Amino acid sequence: MDINSCFQLGYITRLHGVQGELQIFIDSDNPEEYSEMESVFVEIDGQLVPFFIESLSVKGNKGIIAFEDIQTLEEAEKMKGHGLYLPLQALPELTGNQFYYHEIVGFKIIDENQGELGVVNHIINHPGQDLIVMDFKDSEVLIPVNDVILKGLDRDEKILKVDLPDGLLDVYLND
Repeated sequence: MDINSCFQLGYITRLHGVQGELQIFIDSDNPEEYSEMESVFVEIDGQLVPFFIESLSVKGNKGIIAFEDIQTLEEAEKMKGHGLYLPLQALPELTGNQFYYHEIVGFKIIDENQGELGVVNHIINHPGQDLIVMDFKDSEVLIPVNDVILKGLDRDEKILKVDLPDGLLDVYLND
């Protein structure tokens, strides 16, 4: 399994107890959806390594996980900070205006007032505000991900509809 056919579910934050259990952070709006997982991929040295789950309890965005092959504190210590991944097929299907970030890469961005602007290049996950990155008139433009700006999407036509605040594009076009 390669990383491009997976999504990052979260990461291992720290040790829990003395039996090799680990605390994890699940980066999802609905982390409970993942409480019945049987296995997960852990990124180790740039490779995704499968691990079978012995036990998992989820509360909010945090969880306590025990892997079948991790039994000691020393083994668990090596897992801290590593990303947790699942195949893209494991994502619940979203409908309406909900979307996964990887899903909108390549979508045309059409503003309600200015028309077609560009294409979604990628998304920057930032602690304060996630940002859509697009090129517009030879400049990189960052569009905040929020419900005020993002007005809808058309999956069939690969279009992301936005209502950009006045002056947002000018910030990037003026030197």
